[in-house]
Amino acid sequence: MEGPPPVSEELLYSEPEEELRTAVADLLADRAPWAAVLARTESAEPYDAELWKALGTGIGAAGLLIPESLGGAGASLREAAVVAEELGKAVAPVPFLGNLTATALLLAVRDAGNGTAAAADELLRRIADGEQTVAVAIPFTRSPDTTYKGRVSVTPWPPREHPHEARVTGRVTSVADALPADVLLVPADGSIYVVQASDAKRTPVTSLDMTRVLCDIEYDDTPGMLLTTRYGALQSALLSAAAILASEQLGLAERCLATTVEYVKTRHQFGRAVGSYQGLKHRLAQLWVQIAQARAVARHAVSATGEEQAIAVAVAQAHCSAVAVQAAEECVQMHGGIGFTWEHPAHLYLKRAKSTSLALGGPSRHRRRLAELVELPQA
Repeated sequence: MEGPPPVSEELLYSEPEEELRTAVADLLADRAPWAAVLARTESAEPYDAELWKALGTGIGAAGLLIPESLGGAGASLREAAVVAEELGKAVAPVPFLGNLTATALLLAVRDAGNGTAAAADELLRRIADGEQTVAVAIPFTRSPDTTYKGRVSVTPWPPREHPHEARVTGRVTSVADALPADVLLVPADGSIYVVQASDAKRTPVTSLDMTRVLCDIEYDDTPGMLLTTRYGALQSALLSAAAILASEQLGLAERCLATTVEYVKTRHQFGRAVGSYQGLKHRLAQLWVQIAQARAVARHAVSATGEEQAIAVAVAQAHCSAVAVQAAEECVQMHGGIGFTWEHPAHLYLKRAKSTSLALGGPSRHRRRLAELVELPQA
């Protein structure tokens, strides 16, 4: 009798990845327990700057993708995904996703090898050293496969003396991780410009997810520097971000399941643990299967390259978004009355899951994109 088929190596975690996971998990357990995260949502500073410093420079999470020659770790999306999983479990209020998206964009510019690669290198060095946090100034809902046409215009300034300098004018809404950023990468007029965040007006908006606050950004003749005219670098960066977001959603779903299982094992009603009821067992078992599937597609998304990456990311986002929302909803419901209270962390998971299900295109957009990529006939 034949045994089960071998597990693909890309779905497994390497020893260095597990070591990285342990370091991040220990840091978050010490610095970002859910009570501290909840308390921060009620403060004037929703992002934890000290935690981000410890994570970004102490552990090196900010420079994971950056080559060693520029001070980074020279790692891949697989290692970054491990960090994202742990951040999803803790709903940690740090700008990891936004900073990673900007890093991926800068790396794409660097790989293009045009005249602005030196500017990208300098920014990457500052990110790796922890000197600056960078964000891409686009709406959080923007899908990787759509062309971004924002309400931002650029005027060269002065026209001839400094050809790479410009003045940026316009407005972008619902940008994620831009509040704690030092530098903004601004898509405009088919190019990408570098703008100092302090020169732009950033206004926080009421966000569903209080641990990842969105903001509106306004430019009024704001100084900018041309980074690249290769607009395709933005789509490449958003594809990497969508892959990492799937891993964050995976981590969130895993924590919701673990928290719920622990609760139903210890909560007694009518003389028995509520987890002993068959109806709840079936729901949790089904959720476990869906999370196992989410782990497989999320790992594949951060391992795939080339043309296969677009398909893998579309599959991962279409599946992981829905699984994260379902896991968070089950967490709230199976905790009963306490799950609906502000003092319990269940609502933090539900809000993060709901907000990420709208991010970077959302599952419906990724399903349509998947149909296009595999050439399914339109209904």
